[in-house]
Amino acid sequence: MSIGLMNRAVGATALNERSSRSHSILTVHVLGTDLETDAVLHGSLHLVDLAGSERVDRSEAKGDRLREAQHINKSLSALGDVIFALAQKSPHVPYRNSKLTQVLQSSLGGQAKTLMFVQLNPDVDSHSETISTLKFAERVSGVELGAARSNKEGRGVRELMEQLASLKDAIAKKDEEIGRLRRT
Repeated sequence: MSIGLMNRAVGATALNERSSRSHSILTVHVLGTDLETDAVLHGSLHLVDLAGSERVDRSEAKGDRLREAQHINKSLSALGDVIFALAQKSPHVPYRNSKLTQVLQSSLGGQAKTLMFVQLNPDVDSHSETISTLKFAERVSGVELGAARSNKEGRGVRELMEQLASLKDAIAKKDEEIGRLRRT
């Protein structure tokens, strides 16, 4: 957490003296074994704090702050595109359009459960940002990811994987032996 906080970009804008200039993602990988069936279960938990979108004219961002705002807005737009594609049950979901959506792909589709909180600015002057955030949240709430399935490998699958690894080792040893025989 400390390393993440040190790497989190924060900067002053006309709207916020400590504006997040980057997204923050903490991923916890979980691996467990069912003691009765020997099934291996695995999963990931992504805790994400997205940098907020901002209207450049209101934030008066310039230079590095402007480039940061553009990158933030682009990645949030890509996230919106992914959510829209999921909501429409599109055969193509554009996860590759952003590092953010690539990292979160396992949490956004297929075998995922997703929970999202949005934060609104109560300032009257931020009305347009509030409406935009609420519309985004409405789009997200309309996405049905389907029932989550557990990620488990049964004993049989694990045994086959071990046999495959053993066979690969045997083939590699035979290839080395054939190479030695050819050289002599």
